[in-house]
Amino acid sequence: MRSDNAKAGMQQAPARSLFRALGLTDEEMERPLIGIVSSYNEIVPGHMHLDKIVEAVKQGVAMAGGTPIVFPAIAVCDGIAMGHVGMKYSLVTRDLIADSTECMALAHQFDALVMVPNCDKNVPGLLMAAARLNIPTVFVSGGPMLAGHVKGEKRSLSSMFEAVGSYAAGLMTEDDVKEFECKVCPTCGSCSGMYTANSMNCLTEVLGMGLKGNGTIPAVYSERLVLAKHAGMAVMDMLKKNIRPRDIMTEAAFRNALTMDMALGCSTNSMLHLPAIAHEAGVELNVDIANEISAKTPNLCHLAPAGHTYMEDLNEAGGIYAVMNEISKLGLLNLDCMTVTGKTVGENIKDCVNKNPEIIRPVDNPYSKTGGIAVLRGNLAPDSCVVKRSAVAPEMLVHEGPARVFDCEDDAIAAIKGGKIVAGDVVVIRYEGPKGGPGMREMLNPTSAIVGMGLGSTVALITDGRFSGASRGASIGHVSPEAAAGGPIGLVEEGDIISIDINANTINMKVSDEELARRRANWTPKSKEVTGYLKRYAALVTSADKGAILKGN
Repeated sequence: MRSDNAKAGMQQAPARSLFRALGLTDEEMERPLIGIVSSYNEIVPGHMHLDKIVEAVKQGVAMAGGTPIVFPAIAVCDGIAMGHVGMKYSLVTRDLIADSTECMALAHQFDALVMVPNCDKNVPGLLMAAARLNIPTVFVSGGPMLAGHVKGEKRSLSSMFEAVGSYAAGLMTEDDVKEFECKVCPTCGSCSGMYTANSMNCLTEVLGMGLKGNGTIPAVYSERLVLAKHAGMAVMDMLKKNIRPRDIMTEAAFRNALTMDMALGCSTNSMLHLPAIAHEAGVELNVDIANEISAKTPNLCHLAPAGHTYMEDLNEAGGIYAVMNEISKLGLLNLDCMTVTGKTVGENIKDCVNKNPEIIRPVDNPYSKTGGIAVLRGNLAPDSCVVKRSAVAPEMLVHEGPARVFDCEDDAIAAIKGGKIVAGDVVVIRYEGPKGGPGMREMLNPTSAIVGMGLGSTVALITDGRFSGASRGASIGHVSPEAAAGGPIGLVEEGDIISIDINANTINMKVSDEELARRRANWTPKSKEVTGYLKRYAALVTSADKGAILKGN
């Protein structure tokens, strides 16, 4: 056992004395030491209940003959961090989480790990750590929040942000907004639509790193405690069989994840996280293959914000395995990939049926014949940008309009809420990328303001920043190269005509090469004074099309 390095033999008697200080018995020290990585805290609604999940995991590990030992991972609530300097500290935690988990796992020589995350950067950060460490690891998330109910309709966090935009437009009263505030987030758990947290928890299941139901069983269901116990048991079986993350997270598994990303209509943030996780697993995942996969993958699910169904509905319809089984009918999944169950993908999904064709469309009746995410290129984004196609109004799939240019998110929000953006405009927000932000802020505030003010089907938004999974509309992010790295988005001027064709995967500004060369000759990037971790992050981070990984990792 790896843990014998820390607890076996005369040489390690001092370490054993410290284990005894923890209250461990001889019997517990003789068993494998299983690290339980807990993201429990009292500031993130998706994490406030993880202590219960962790206790269930510990029981499962102990029942299967291991010694469970808990250590923490941090997590930021993107909803609380949104719209102020705090959002600069969200994406950056992904690497802090991966690094700190690596440190804890290797310093204490754990034999295996169970990861208990739930929210946006926490899940990919721990998946990165799992791939890097490559010791037997199982994931069990905290699960999604139940949808709220306002005036007889199911609602979620995206509805809340849009309500603020509606209030600014005079379409809602303060009392209306207060009712949304009190009702849209009714339970613990990751916010109830197919936002980033739920996208990544579902894709963890697809990758084979989580058990059936990891992405969809609601946080408040006792079934999730059962799942947690089974996760504890599963990691002991993996340890016995020596099944490791890199045996599971292969190139074929990542292609499966991209395929299901398209079928489910996941958050565009998955296009940041999957390449970063793959990189840690020794797999190069080029975002360009997204369009190739999208072209042959039908979009079967329209969960909020794309539609009016929620994670609890997907769970009742059969969950992720049911969607995988549906997609497998087209021969689009590699069914031979290994999973944490010790069985292949094909063995796991073979009996999982679609219980509700309104929630999970059959492959012969999809929402669209192509996938939920599109990668665009053109003279505005030579290295690519990303849009959640499934959440774009049909009339906005092709759009042309004048650029309204802002060098930060805050100025754009003020203009939108001040009524200065009109139908047909293309809002351009730059210097918000990984390096320029720094930290690549999510832009749910401006996208929600646009939708809330009734402009969602007439105004596009383009940024080198990124979007919350709760964003909808023609929201095009991850423009690469970013402005701070010399990307053409830094050369856009007020009134330039921007041409977007999501069907053709193109995005261009109608400015001649000669004019762009003239502008570049007179251009200097804007810089921001930053200190502490953000300064170090800005110096090390790569572009969004590479997954915003850090140089040297």
